[in-house]
Amino acid sequence: MVTLAASAALPELALTAGVDPDRELAERFQQGERGAFDQLVKRHQKGVYRIVRRYVRSDADAADVCQQSFVRAFKGLATFRGAASVRSWLYRIGINCALSWLRDHRREQPTEIAEDALTDTNPAPANLDDGEQSIRLRAAIAKLPPKQKLVLELRVFDDLSFKEVAELADCSENTAKVNFHYAVKKLRDLLGEQP
Repeated sequence: MVTLAASAALPELALTAGVDPDRELAERFQQGERGAFDQLVKRHQKGVYRIVRRYVRSDADAADVCQQSFVRAFKGLATFRGAASVRSWLYRIGINCALSWLRDHRREQPTEIAEDALTDTNPAPANLDDGEQSIRLRAAIAKLPPKQKLVLELRVFDDLSFKEVAELADCSENTAKVNFHYAVKKLRDLLGEQP
């Protein structure tokens, strides 16, 4: 089993210049080089954790779900064909594991928004320096439909392109743009005309 803490202690594998490092690591893993997977974990652990943490409210549960995501990725990487980028593939596994966890723990989830739901793992927008405005923003984001919330968070907090967002949200690029537009519009309606 892969341990996330152990991946940081391994030496960096030499990567070929000009080649997508994630794809190269995936190919090396498929050829039997197990250390290549450890490097993938090292490169993407924080990003997968950030995405999972948005769904799973406690740090401990998010760490467990993140671990589960990388275990699934380890088992599935041998058959990975590269239809999406490795990063998108890992993020999608993280999202799927988080959604499965939520489904399995639905009754245990609190109905109110955790104080640190977004600010602990994501920087707050610079114009929201007041704690009350930040709480209102988190509450408004929580009210968005799931697809709009996912698209907005991936685009704003992870700074992903609409193409990458579309891969992760399992929709077309135009659908991702439309969901983003409606999410921003709904946030403006919920928050008033504040920026």
